[in-house]
Amino acid sequence: MVTLTQEAAVQLKRILEEETDPDLGLRVFVAGGGCSGFQYQMVLENEIRDGDEINEVDGLKVYVDQFSSKYLDGAQIDFVDQLMGGGFTVHNPNAVSTCSCGTSFDTADGGGSARACGH
Repeated sequence: MVTLTQEAAVQLKRILEEETDPDLGLRVFVAGGGCSGFQYQMVLENEIRDGDEINEVDGLKVYVDQFSSKYLDGAQIDFVDQLMGGGFTVHNPNAVSTCSCGTSFDTADGGGSARACGH
């Protein structure tokens, strides 16, 4: 299950308040690529797909597809505000290595094809 920190929930609520669709939630998923093999991706959407894991966190919906759920189980989404930029970040207990850009990772069983960091 994917959870949100309090700061991530506050920031996500602010973003969703600007949208006109009350059914929007946060889709979190992994895709092949990035420096370490997998990349974290997040989008706002209201579409529930077959096999989705749906978590309600502070009244917010978080969708995780079936493929991604095995790589994101136990992950926590946080929001960091840093001098050189900030945003949502993922703390993932399944990641055995991450790239310095913070958006890609690898797991113990590997996966995806590593590519040059685009950040």
